[in-house]
Amino acid sequence: MWFKNLIIYRLSKAIDLTPDQLETRLEEFAFKPCGSQDQSKYGWAKPMGKIGTSLIHVTDGNIMLCARKEDKMLPASVIKEALDEKVELIEQETARPVKKKEKDALKEEIIHTLLPRAFSRIGSTFAYIAPKQGLIIVNASSHNKAEDLLALLRKSIGSLAVLPVQSKTPIDQTMTQWLTDDSKLAPFELLEEGELKSPLENGAVIRCKNQELICSEIKAHIENGMFAVKVAMLYAESMSFILNEDMTIKRVKFTDVVVEQQEDQDKADKAACFDADFAIMAGEFEHFIPALFELLGGEEDTKTP
Repeated sequence: MWFKNLIIYRLSKAIDLTPDQLETRLEEFAFKPCGSQDQSKYGWAKPMGKIGTSLIHVTDGNIMLCARKEDKMLPASVIKEALDEKVELIEQETARPVKKKEKDALKEEIIHTLLPRAFSRIGSTFAYIAPKQGLIIVNASSHNKAEDLLALLRKSIGSLAVLPVQSKTPIDQTMTQWLTDDSKLAPFELLEEGELKSPLENGAVIRCKNQELICSEIKAHIENGMFAVKVAMLYAESMSFILNEDMTIKRVKFTDVVVEQQEDQDKADKAACFDADFAIMAGEFEHFIPALFELLGGEEDTKTP
């Protein structure tokens, strides 16, 4: 349940639904497994999995959601091979070339034939609504996955006014400044991983690992016009992460200082453990996110007039 990637969205208009009302709206779009002829299915699942009873989980006012997707795996090479065989057979029997429209129809027929035997890939994307902060925080490694979840939420509740958070100052400029002077980063600090990139098309990319980022070599690259597009950081001795130039946050890892807060929790009570973990994580993000915005020079105002 602990989020490993963060894509953060600002609500420009509050979601005017009670938890019970939200639950009712989500139920209409609950996840259903693929049928024999379905290639993909997407819908809401219980955040707590088998031990859960609801499509939402509320802790301290924060609302956890889970979107689940099932895709039938049909390799393009398998479809192509079957199609080529059918086309060749028809051409031999009729002594004429198969037209594109016929090939398209054959391809659809092959897909429907293979679907019942196809393997399924199932994945879940978690997010939570933080009403007090006016944010939706999605645990996704790509904007596509995050946008899919938001699109489903928008469809479920009728409207959803959100935009990805952005800093007032371009993040690559700010991160580059940190690599020349890190004296004002507290309670953040730089770790030994980063990436520099030339602004030129097809320009050089330098990736550093196990390397002090404040050093003469890095400064020389910056003086030659390169920008920092990714840096590893530690926040308040509580969590490490990678900050990217597009404001996505990846490889979030909580330190023992945070994880040990739930040591006294009865591990046999999985529901209570989930609730405690969610409360601890959301509590950390409640401090971390505003601190990060401040460090980046403030959040750009994305609210509608």
